[in-house]
Amino acid sequence: MQSFPASTRKAKNTLPRAFAAPQPQIPARQPIALISVHGDPAAAVGHESAGGQNIYVRQLGEALAAAGWHVDMFTRKVNPEDADVVEHGSHCRTIRLEAGPVTYIPREHLFDTLPDFVEAFKRYHTKVGYPLVHTNYWLSGWVGCQLRQELHFQWLHTYHSLGVVKYQVASEQANRDDTRLRVEADILEQADCVIATSPQEEAYLRSLVSRLGHIRLIPCGTDLSLFYPQPDARRRLQIPHQEPLILYVGRFDRRKGLETLVAALAQVPRGQLLIVGGSDPQRSDGAERCRIEGLVQAYGLGDRVTFVGQVAHEDLGAYYSAADVCVVPSYYEPFGLVAIEAMACGTPVIASAVGGLQFTVVPEETGLLVPPEDATALAAAIQRLIDAPQWAQMLGANGRERVAAQFDWQAIALQMGALYRQLFAASLMGMSGCLTALANTDMLASMDALLNNSPASLAS
Repeated sequence: MQSFPASTRKAKNTLPRAFAAPQPQIPARQPIALISVHGDPAAAVGHESAGGQNIYVRQLGEALAAAGWHVDMFTRKVNPEDADVVEHGSHCRTIRLEAGPVTYIPREHLFDTLPDFVEAFKRYHTKVGYPLVHTNYWLSGWVGCQLRQELHFQWLHTYHSLGVVKYQVASEQANRDDTRLRVEADILEQADCVIATSPQEEAYLRSLVSRLGHIRLIPCGTDLSLFYPQPDARRRLQIPHQEPLILYVGRFDRRKGLETLVAALAQVPRGQLLIVGGSDPQRSDGAERCRIEGLVQAYGLGDRVTFVGQVAHEDLGAYYSAADVCVVPSYYEPFGLVAIEAMACGTPVIASAVGGLQFTVVPEETGLLVPPEDATALAAAIQRLIDAPQWAQMLGANGRERVAAQFDWQAIALQMGALYRQLFAASLMGMSGCLTALANTDMLASMDALLNNSPASLAS
């Protein structure tokens, strides 16, 4: 692993000190359920149906298992040849439930399959009795709303994307779904707690979704054993050193802003662009890739852009490390896992000043922020880093330092586990919803004593 000198400037936007609270010891392995209807944690990432949510759920589940929990991650089965259960090491597994036809269905058309998913999960819950359910995305949140009508458990939710914000983007206005907006408000008002992954998302939830409900800020994380600086990455990938290397990692989706990046590249005299991400000609991401390929040719950039295709998540670190800059040009991004993966590899990030990217990327310290959909501003930012390689290297070193301090999955799992235990204690004490009272040190100590004296009661 490459070591970087200590930064002379500290990154801002550090998390509140409360997040550093020590994690109490778990007296026994408690089963918890993570539900991600459309985002299969065991799926290979990098195409239309598998992206940041899949990574979040799987890595959170694995980190929670390492911290002492038993984690079952539930998703919808989309292929009859897929295994019903996938083990991710000790005490962590993906369980695929049949809901509707066993075939891929775009998430925009999944709602009608959700009642089947609810019934399938209830049958599993009868065997295990999960005391806590953590749903992900609004479709899974609807499942949580239905389950709460019949079953007793503590319920958390992570949104991953907010319709009310997404529909503000011009290209998404035609896709407005009023059912989604109603369900997102119901989730915030009915769940025991909602996770905001950035201060920006927390503000959106309060100002645009509902003034009711409990919100906790716990960011996404990344795996520092996968993402770290690799000095020999270009040699291993057989990438020549002559030209600056610009990297895009993500799905082919209009809101990811690839069109803006291609237009920006046309304004930058030097540099090669690598586009990493899979697609399927039979799905919408395949159509979007064709559109981007057409733009590349229209700008005369055919010899400067390489479509790498899908890359296994565990192999992405080499691409991040090989790049001089990683660009995240999204029009809307609730958090931006790509940004912290690149930063973990010591690569400076240029990102749109939207959503959670304004939290993960500290401008002028770990990277640069530019207005979304502004190709000229993006081109100028890319040129700044190309023209100042030593400064770019310093930004990358600062980014690695920030991720190690704030976004390591092991630390994030401890924060999440502490919240789970607070919810358990609130339930045991008859204080459902009183998370504020449980946040202070004295109450945490009382909670620990209660849980350590009666571990079996957590599943009651």
